[in-house]
Amino acid sequence: MTLVKTLLELPGLRLRLHAGGDLLDREVSRIYVTELPDPSRYLSEGEFVLSGLLWWRAPGDADPFVRALAEARCAALAASGADTGGIPDDLVAACRRHRIPLLEVPADLSFAVITEQVVLALAAETDGARKRLLSAAAEDSSLPALLTYGAAELGADCWVVAATGRVVAASTPGPPRRRAAVPVGGRHAVPWSLIVDAELSPGGQEVAEELANLVGLARGRRDEVRRARMQVAVPLLEALADPACTGAELARAVEAAGLSPDESVRVLLARTPGADAAAEILDEALTAFADLDRVFVGEVGGRVDGVDGESWAVVASDAPWPDDWAEQAMDVLSVLGSGRVLIGAGGPSSVHGLRGAGEEARHAVQAAAARPERVAVASGVELGMHRLLLAGAPDELRRALAARVLGPLPEHPELLRTVRVYLECSASPARAARRLHVHVNTLRYRIARAGELLGVDLTDFRTQVDVYLALSAES
Repeated sequence: MTLVKTLLELPGLRLRLHAGGDLLDREVSRIYVTELPDPSRYLSEGEFVLSGLLWWRAPGDADPFVRALAEARCAALAASGADTGGIPDDLVAACRRHRIPLLEVPADLSFAVITEQVVLALAAETDGARKRLLSAAAEDSSLPALLTYGAAELGADCWVVAATGRVVAASTPGPPRRRAAVPVGGRHAVPWSLIVDAELSPGGQEVAEELANLVGLARGRRDEVRRARMQVAVPLLEALADPACTGAELARAVEAAGLSPDESVRVLLARTPGADAAAEILDEALTAFADLDRVFVGEVGGRVDGVDGESWAVVASDAPWPDDWAEQAMDVLSVLGSGRVLIGAGGPSSVHGLRGAGEEARHAVQAAAARPERVAVASGVELGMHRLLLAGAPDELRRALAARVLGPLPEHPELLRTVRVYLECSASPARAARRLHVHVNTLRYRIARAGELLGVDLTDFRTQVDVYLALSAES
């Protein structure tokens, strides 16, 4: 980095120190020339301010000018006393009072020469920082190492953060302190950003952009390694995606993936407008919300139900999942993209029940598709067996069965609501009457009337199951 003392030591400038000898380690971000009595609106941190003191007329003029430099956290003031008979004493006093280094510019030295020398020094330092960063990356290009190198060059802590808010890597422990952000390149469904805890100078911006490029390359390499590692599970994921896959084929795929019969597994299915995006989003959801032992994630090509593709995941882990995992995933993933994101989860089950967990995930994602949210996540556990069974039936079949069982009941809204509440209350007349705010005899009359319309006995358990399923299918 370019420091005030670096510029003071440039032999061609012949600058002379008047105040702030203990402040020469301040970093210089750029040079700014001004003759305004109050330049505060144009100043920024780290600037090396150059002035011919045309604004100075009498003692007392210096304090507001220097105070503005101090409040903007400028690096130093270089002043020429050619038009004032030397550096005014009140300027020296103001710089000492407000802790601004004061350097005198020789009367015979033009500001153009100073500006050129400072710009060259800043450019050389930026080029040097970029070269050092590239050289260090050649030795160790891992994300933690890159951020450590970058933090040293930028003089500030750095983080790589996913668009979901997840911290991917950091140069220091703790949450990100965002003062500058640089996007990490690449086409991804889950973009990354480089967060820097500093206001970046033009040179610092270039170094940060170089660091972001290196982070993007590291991400690409990591993705390639991950895809190569996932190749062993491709037959397993394809078997889950193919309803026609035989039990023997699935067993061979399980064995090839290295899953043992006693392992606990979960199956997830994601559908988005792109298969690659589905895999990346599903991977992000798993990374953010579960402490997992082994995860196999991969996309399966071909259009499915109006989307470009789908991605499957098999998770082998005994670690408990949060009860509200689906809600958390919906909240976090809602910041990604603009198309619909649907995720269904099946399990947990043993490896022997893997196909069942896959079917559960398939039905859960269909239930997610019926929700209004752009990002919808459904779990087979939360849906209940009857909804899973209904989700697996074609829409035409569900409508036909509902119409056959419910008959004319939908034409009587009060009776329809009464039957629904009655069944939701486990066929308890007293509980249903309380929910509907009616007398229990009124409730019994309505149930009897509904039974007459349907030609069935609504106190019979099997009939209750049929009607409840029909009501669920209709909704």
